[in-house]
Amino acid sequence: MASTSDIRNGLCIRYNHDIFKIIEFLHVKPGKGPAFVRTKLKSVTTGKVIDNTFSAGHKIEEVRVETHKFQYLYNDGDTYHFMNTSDYSQIQLQKSVLDAPDLMKEGEVVTVLINTEDDSPLSVDMPASVILEVTHTEPGVKGNTATNATKPATVETGATVNVPLFINEGDKIKIETDKGTYKERIKE
Repeated sequence: MASTSDIRNGLCIRYNHDIFKIIEFLHVKPGKGPAFVRTKLKSVTTGKVIDNTFSAGHKIEEVRVETHKFQYLYNDGDTYHFMNTSDYSQIQLQKSVLDAPDLMKEGEVVTVLINTEDDSPLSVDMPASVILEVTHTEPGVKGNTATNATKPATVETGATVNVPLFINEGDKIKIETDKGTYKERIKE
């Protein structure tokens, strides 16, 4: 059994007869009253995100997980297919389990958390950022760069990202996967 002091991002816990992954947390010590931990939990079975507050010292049931590197192969509808890079076995995951499925390019290597009790895949951790090519965007208007103006751009995976006006079709851009936001243009 773990306690609230062991809470960290990515920790998988058993809560309300389901397995949740902690995606955000904040230890709060008010001036008056006991300390508590405010968390944002994502269900690994349904993908639903809930907010929960644990009082300090509360016991939580940790789920033992292993991480394995998997390569994203393809998707058919809401089913995504991955291959283990060490033993070449394949697994299928539903779209609801994935954090940013619209930013995954075929061949991308991701980290899959696997429950050690029953060898079931729990969630997929994307790299911190991905590099994708812009396939469609409107041309920027010259002289309109005084403000932090952005425009929508469609990348090779089909996702739409807001980018600065100087980005053109064919440019490669780095995107932060946790927020789905533009980071920088990649020079070749």
